[in-house]
Amino acid sequence: MNTLIDLIDLTVTRAGKTVLTGVDLTLSHGERLALIGPNGAGKTTLLRSIIGLEPIGAGRIRLFGEACTTERDFRKIRPRIGFLFQDSDDQLFCPTVLEDVAFGPLNLGCSEEEARGQAMSALERLGIALLAERINHRLSGGEKRLVCLAGLLAMKPDVLMLDEPTNGVDAENGQRLRQALHEYEGALLLVSHDDAFVAELATRAMLVRHGRLVAAEIHEHAHVHRHRHVHLGSE
Repeated sequence: MNTLIDLIDLTVTRAGKTVLTGVDLTLSHGERLALIGPNGAGKTTLLRSIIGLEPIGAGRIRLFGEACTTERDFRKIRPRIGFLFQDSDDQLFCPTVLEDVAFGPLNLGCSEEEARGQAMSALERLGIALLAERINHRLSGGEKRLVCLAGLLAMKPDVLMLDEPTNGVDAENGQRLRQALHEYEGALLLVSHDDAFVAELATRAMLVRHGRLVAAEIHEHAHVHRHRHVHLGSE
């Protein structure tokens, strides 16, 4: 099945207000899709809806070819989608880094030895193995971000959904994060206000504005320092 995520005419309403309406979105193997747009447009709500953390008012969600309508449907699929929350403190809950990163593999049925091995491998991949025994609440913002990502990578998901992944990340840890995402072989669905980050990692982009999703384009221009930037398509 080439299509991993398929949203059809999705509507999300919260407290009587329509946040998203008529949303169609597909994500296939190898794609790296960026969701861009102003604060409050509904980007985070859309990510949460995809994995059943936000109820939908209308429309259909298919994940890996399976229709998802109940909590049981989503629970079965969630291990295949790693979701990086916007706030790292919402994602870290074990005392030490290694315990936190190993939690996902343990929850998937790995032995303690296997889980610790996968956790250390993920930490090494991000260049932060030295943090393994550190206490989570004493980490910097950038370190917490990388530990959260390591926890997702340790579960070997087919899709990564990233909500403002560069928030609070300094240059050194930002480079580690980018390198790990370049090496990640699955599909990416990312929300970011960081234009340079989007241009570097996304293969296509969509704009969320006024509750709707419209296509945006990524263009490449040659300057003294060659870079790519996102051009927002008209609605």
